Amino acid sequence: MAIPVENFFLDNTTQGTLQTRVQQMIASGILSGRFERGEKLPSTRKLAHHLGVSRITVSLAFTELQSNDYLTSKDRSGFYVSQNAPPPPTFSTKTGNQDKVDWAKMIGQRFSIENWPSKPQNWSSFPYPFIYGQTDQSLFDHSNWRQCALMALGAKDFSSLTSDYYDQDDTELIEFILRHSLPRRGITASTDQVLVTMGAQNALWLAAQVLLNQRRTAAIENPSYPPLRDILEQSRCHVAPVNLDEYGLIPDQIPKETSVIFATPSHQCPTTITMPLERRQQLLEIASNLDALIVEDDYEFEISSKKSASPALKSLDSEGRVIYVGSFSKSLFPGLRLGYLVGSKPFISEARALRASVLRHPPGHIQRTAAHFLRLGHYDALINRMAKQYSIRRSIMATAIKKYHLEIAGNTSPQGGSSFWMKAPKKLDTDILASRLIKNGVLIEPGKNFFAPPDQPENYFRLAFSSINEEKIENGIRIVAENIMKLTGSN
Repeated sequence: MAIPVENFFLDNTTQGTLQTRVQQMIASGILSGRFERGEKLPSTRKLAHHLGVSRITVSLAFTELQSNDYLTSKDRSGFYVSQNAPPPPTFSTKTGNQDKVDWAKMIGQRFSIENWPSKPQNWSSFPYPFIYGQTDQSLFDHSNWRQCALMALGAKDFSSLTSDYYDQDDTELIEFILRHSLPRRGITASTDQVLVTMGAQNALWLAAQVLLNQRRTAAIENPSYPPLRDILEQSRCHVAPVNLDEYGLIPDQIPKETSVIFATPSHQCPTTITMPLERRQQLLEIASNLDALIVEDDYEFEISSKKSASPALKSLDSEGRVIYVGSFSKSLFPGLRLGYLVGSKPFISEARALRASVLRHPPGHIQRTAAHFLRLGHYDALINRMAKQYSIRRSIMATAIKKYHLEIAGNTSPQGGSSFWMKAPKKLDTDILASRLIKNGVLIEPGKNFFAPPDQPENYFRLAFSSINEEKIENGIRIVAENIMKLTGSN
């Protein structure tokens, strides 16, 4: 007797092709002990009919499982669970155990992500997702990325896939950064001045851990990227929030005891202010007078509405005081987690040693796949496509914001980037607004957590357009405006 077809069902939440999902379904049944060695499987015809897939899909899945010794075939009899199939676990699951550890006492240091920008897991199913940093699948080059991933899996790149890079990085990726990415920002560097990281946030963490301690002070923008404050708290340094004006961070307000200044001059997070050249030079002068370092987070420079982007702060630095943070996660996709640090050799050497002790290195396959994608010109084509589309969306959103009488904080449209920093009426709590908008299919980011406590205004919010269809922008803005009017009682 064959195993009844009713024992087989496809999990719609799993990823991959139908063939992959059928393979996973059967392998899971064997590994869990539901299908025992020697048991006969249903015929490919019956199982295909039951699952609602083609017979060839099931046949290919069976053949692949046979090659991996999960199944075996017998002439004119069908497929059986192989006698050599991996055995299910023999241990029994213990139930009723009580955790008797006093974790409040045992945890030596506390970490939190409560203040980080959040979004529902199913954000892409919302009709109006005005949330930041997410990928628009319609713009991404899936085909060429897949081809580059396959190239990176080939025999030619086997060493890059399997090598232990704890003391170095992928040579092709570093070469692209040195010869292409950095020169576009006016930066020159050598191989020993660049370190690949697991995204910009990992780069910020490495910089904070290497440069700061309990006796040092870090100056940050206010408002600023919420996870940065958590990163600095982990270093146990003193944190000094510095206010902004229409030109960005105000250098004269940086405390004299500051050791490291964290700044986002190209597109300030979250206000999108672009710091002018004169202010950048003033910031460098202040840092020199204080004998302080600057960590420049250039997370979004690729997405500029200007033909000529402002020079990076690092490119103006003549004293080696600026540590530059770059990222591919915004321009490619956030799940890539690939960024880089650029700084003087002594700093990069320490950051590399810290990286090695924590995660050794970013996966070699990811580095080489990205290197192929960049080297073959797919990245530049993607950036151009994104820049054009973002320019259209930015214009549509600016027009809609004006039409429905919403207020851009600072009354200035962003010069690039992928979001607008908004100011609601003073008496409105945008956390309440965001909760109400979810019921209308609209997602926004409340702005309170971008500000340093204890003075955190509640009437700011961010509207991003990286992952919303241009045809839905105006209607989404209209819904936001209507809900603000209802909550404030204004006409």
